[in-house]
Amino acid sequence: MDAAFTEEQHEIRRTLRELLLKRCGPDEVKAAVRTPPGYDTQLWQQLAGRLGLPGLALPTAYGGVGCGPTELALACEETGRVVLPSPLVATAALAAPLLLALGSERQRTTLLPALAAGELTATLAVPGGQLATALALTGPNDGDWAGGGRAGGIQARRVPEEGAAAPSRNGGRPAGGGWRLYGEAGQVLNGHTADVLVVAAHTGGFAQSRTLLFLVRAVDAGAARPGPESGVPGLLRTRQTALDETRPQARLELRDVPAELLGEGDGDAAAVARALAATGVVAAAALAAEAVGAADTALARTVAHVQQRVQFGRPIGSFQAVQHRLADLYVALQAARSAAYYAAWSAGGGRSAPEGPGAAEPGVGALALAQALEALRAVAAEAVQLHGGIGFTWEHEAHLYFKRAACDELLLGPVHRLRARAAEEAGLFPDGVGEPGGAPLAGRAPEAVEV
Repeated sequence: MDAAFTEEQHEIRRTLRELLLKRCGPDEVKAAVRTPPGYDTQLWQQLAGRLGLPGLALPTAYGGVGCGPTELALACEETGRVVLPSPLVATAALAAPLLLALGSERQRTTLLPALAAGELTATLAVPGGQLATALALTGPNDGDWAGGGRAGGIQARRVPEEGAAAPSRNGGRPAGGGWRLYGEAGQVLNGHTADVLVVAAHTGGFAQSRTLLFLVRAVDAGAARPGPESGVPGLLRTRQTALDETRPQARLELRDVPAELLGEGDGDAAAVARALAATGVVAAAALAAEAVGAADTALARTVAHVQQRVQFGRPIGSFQAVQHRLADLYVALQAARSAAYYAAWSAGGGRSAPEGPGAAEPGVGALALAQALEALRAVAAEAVQLHGGIGFTWEHEAHLYFKRAACDELLLGPVHRLRARAAEEAGLFPDGVGEPGGAPLAGRAPEAVEV
């Protein structure tokens, strides 16, 4: 691995940082999250149109920039610095890789250029809050995480061809999809505003049980913007109240919603599981880099504060106890940054040019994400403490980083499960040891565990 960044990668970072410093201060972030979309739509259009942010990791053949997961991770690191509320992760790290890996040529040419240009946004909807499981970050994704025929999931059923929705001129409805979705999903990133939903649903009944991915155009033909009353029959979307307002989430209710199978033929459950796992590495690297960026800014602001805050006639940063705490945070941050960069490089298969989700090393994404989330949690907690009384107030920005740390771990963690999954994928445990339902590590003879 070449640890040095190219001039193009440095330019992506510099340009994005300059723009976000001008347009995305703490006050702007707090104002943006209170809008109905949950983010600044004008800023998002500028980031998409001027910088091509959502198309960084997409091939030029589909309107993308032609870079890879490394460039996407660098962009996420900069957005994490300002805790930017945006559909970047949902669109570029979750939905777009799945469309690129599994979509038919018609689906790719119809949707990917619009996503890359910022004309459309997309997200991945997984029922039951099982996003981390679906992406194979906290466990294998070959089970019944999409519902398994039970209540609480999303079910897909075929309908006669004549009952399928007719195609519209702008592609607003699936052409001859022949599928209907029924169920609900919560904690869907940007689910209340996404124009395209990639929905994981269970189909086949008990005998041929399998999980496939489906496309739902959340905006019907003629609708200006998505919303709870977007005109799509049977689709109800409600923005959920979340601790971290900068990461908008929604609850989706689908009542016989017209859908189109992602890909061609009757669907391949094994291919879906592989694509989700590969996408999980890309998403984990992007979120790890984003957490590193947030931790970097929180630490820098804390260092600046302790240099100015005077106690007992001297800056509190001159006390050795404070210096040791900040030094430990710096070491943890740099380790997390290295892990995030390596995970992004590995997600691209060790190459700069994207050819769909790369074949990354086992467990590298989960391990990098665990280290980054742990570093952000530690830095954010210390930032609140070292800022003193002002760090606990709503007016100060320290709470933005603390809430981001807590909610990201709830969404894709916890950290110990990410690490356990990385250990399983790397083959550190013998068969059955440390796995759910297997023999626990505790109580076994030392020679029985070979590491």
